[in-house]
Amino acid sequence: MSNVSYVSLSRQAALARELASIANNVANADTDGFRRDGYIFSEYVIELRGEPSLSQTRIGARMIDAAQGKAIETGGALDAAIEGPGYFAVETPRGVRLTRAGSFQLNDQGVLSTADGWSVSGEGGAAIVLPGGTGRIVISSDGVVSADGVQVAKLEIVDADPAELVREGANLFRVTGEVAPVQNPSVRQGYVEASNVNPVLEISRMIEVQRAFEIGERMLEDDAERTRRAVETLSGGR
Repeated sequence: MSNVSYVSLSRQAALARELASIANNVANADTDGFRRDGYIFSEYVIELRGEPSLSQTRIGARMIDAAQGKAIETGGALDAAIEGPGYFAVETPRGVRLTRAGSFQLNDQGVLSTADGWSVSGEGGAAIVLPGGTGRIVISSDGVVSADGVQVAKLEIVDADPAELVREGANLFRVTGEVAPVQNPSVRQGYVEASNVNPVLEISRMIEVQRAFEIGERMLEDDAERTRRAVETLSGGR
């Protein structure tokens, strides 16, 4: 395989992963709390004996876009949206995970839970349990949850380095590093945060990447044709 092919294949592999990421963003344009992601491309150089070095393309890092999604008013007493930095901490069978999706509900035991049934964590990691027969539920701007005027708990809102977030599903993240509490969180009751995906920009990017991929395919085809002709010439057409 020629150097042109190696270079083109490395580029094609990176572009294919970028296309998959864009498609996932578009598919989750209406998913509450979804944060778009993408890849950062980088170059690496391979030293070749007796020949010029070979430059290839690779995925340098995966990026989670921390841009704020639009706050959508729902009027739901258990719905909450974070404005600014931070994530809700939730307890799953795989451990603590972070999410921006604040469409909460009460399960049969009165535990505040996500739409998927994961327990929403209060400060210290404890589950938030609302007494049976609770009437008025208030979530204050700093995340304090009160039932009929009595403080029950405070939402655990933490932040992490975006580079240390690993996506699990549509709107859950696993943290590979440390998390830190957000000192002055801003929470809006009766709202949920929409996806921060801009479908128009994503589709424009998809077209751009597809065109780049097609150019790469043509380069591979041209290189294969040059190789075939060279072999035919050297073999005398046999």
